Amino acid sequence: MRGLGCRAGGRGNGACAPGGKTSGGPPSLGRLMYLVAATVFRRRGVFLVVPLTYLAMMLLFLRRWNPEAGPLRAGAVWVPPGSVYRTPLLFEKLWPSIQADVNRSDALWTAWHQEATQRWKPCPQERLHKDDLPPSNGFLIIEANGGLNQQRLSICDAVAVAGLLNATLVIPKFHLNSVWHDSSKFEDIFDEDYFIEKLKHNVRVVKELPEDIYQRFDNNISNILNMRTKALSSKTYYLHRVLPKLLKMGAIRIAPFSKRLARTVPSSIQRLRCLANYEALQFAPKIKALAERMIDRMVNNSSKSDGKYVAVHLRFEKDMIAFSNCVYDGGKKEKLEMDEARERGWRGKFSKPGRVIIPEARRRDGRCPLTPLEVGMMLRGMGFDTTTLLYVASGEIYSAEKYMAPLHQLFPHLETKYTLSSVDELAPFKGRSSQLAALDYSICAQSDIFVTTQGTNFPHFLMGHRRYLYGHSKTIRPDKRKLVVLFDNPNIRWDRFKHHMHEMFHQSDQKGIELRKPDASIYTFPMPDCMCLEAANTSF
Repeated sequence: MRGLGCRAGGRGNGACAPGGKTSGGPPSLGRLMYLVAATVFRRRGVFLVVPLTYLAMMLLFLRRWNPEAGPLRAGAVWVPPGSVYRTPLLFEKLWPSIQADVNRSDALWTAWHQEATQRWKPCPQERLHKDDLPPSNGFLIIEANGGLNQQRLSICDAVAVAGLLNATLVIPKFHLNSVWHDSSKFEDIFDEDYFIEKLKHNVRVVKELPEDIYQRFDNNISNILNMRTKALSSKTYYLHRVLPKLLKMGAIRIAPFSKRLARTVPSSIQRLRCLANYEALQFAPKIKALAERMIDRMVNNSSKSDGKYVAVHLRFEKDMIAFSNCVYDGGKKEKLEMDEARERGWRGKFSKPGRVIIPEARRRDGRCPLTPLEVGMMLRGMGFDTTTLLYVASGEIYSAEKYMAPLHQLFPHLETKYTLSSVDELAPFKGRSSQLAALDYSICAQSDIFVTTQGTNFPHFLMGHRRYLYGHSKTIRPDKRKLVVLFDNPNIRWDRFKHHMHEMFHQSDQKGIELRKPDASIYTFPMPDCMCLEAANTSF
């Protein structure tokens, strides 16, 4: 084993001290491998190989070098591109080129104007209507949880299940979520009467369980059987397992009711989902009224672009960053705040013994929320200029003063629900996260272009809704795996960065019209189940 030791005449970082020990600094990866080999062959400690090898791999992926120190020196550990958040360094370098760039593509005018020979439109509603509904098989009670669009998903799935079972749906109750802390009821967010009226030819809906049924269960809803249906249950399961209980008991509960219906069901059931989502679920009058005023203000404020504006869904709230387990540039303060947020919201979920989360790997895999700066650089690279009016839909941005400043620098005409409305107008919505999200949803739905930055229910529902409205999602969906590598390239020129952004923009355009694949969500891809083709010679 002497051959594994230091060679005479070693120099630089590999020089050896007397006795065969390396001099100065922490052990290198080579020395660590030497210790592994020595352990195995001298002491025959075979069972130490696995933990030591694991430690070596952790050092390989987690150890960083100073990006400003120049070329990687001997003994340093290589970190794959895109592993570390270094976007501010790139922005600082490219900012003069961004300012000097006057050859923009004027993306607001050129986006999604291609000619098409066929056009998708919502299928006529009369295809769903029936003259008379058969007698009801009983009452279905569900409990929705989560934020606005998780609640929306539960409601629409419940309508579909009620139609499948020929049950009468009781207006869903909302569970108080530990993260959202919003006690809003159905009628606070959605127009309850409109919902019931719009569905009456397909599914019976009532506001409350009738008194005689309630008394049958001793006026205690907990006495009503809770089916505790498994996630993504099939049509067959509901007909064979749930329907017999409904017929026997007269009323059943399914709580919680989140993603309890399979994505793949007959088109007649899918159309019930669409009827509920796109037609029956309108926001409550107070939300709708303020949203319409805000949209009018956006159009008026974008007079330089003929009333066009871009909406960005920015997921850079503290809870979102904490859940993603990603690391930015806040150092010890950021780590402490994220650890506290994870413990408060998910109580040990991310700190279970044996669970290893590597932030660098998550960033490379495109799982980290884009920062406001990254969104701004991406959009400027795609051709949106300083005259573009940007609406930012979000919750409370983490360290907003720090992270929002560069986005304002890139897009000086920037609005949020707080700048677009007065304090008095927003007062009724204070502390109501789902109602505030409904305002954001409304403005994003009517925008000329929508930008999604993180794959959550909000953008997925909006992409589907915009397909339903326009036949094309008109949504920018960035390739974050590619983005993080570009943001981590200190040598990239602005013209090359723009080239990659234009390619990404074109890919979003191509994906704007997509048919639903067998296991995809109808709420993101309403074609072809809920939309029909018609001949068209006009552009989108």
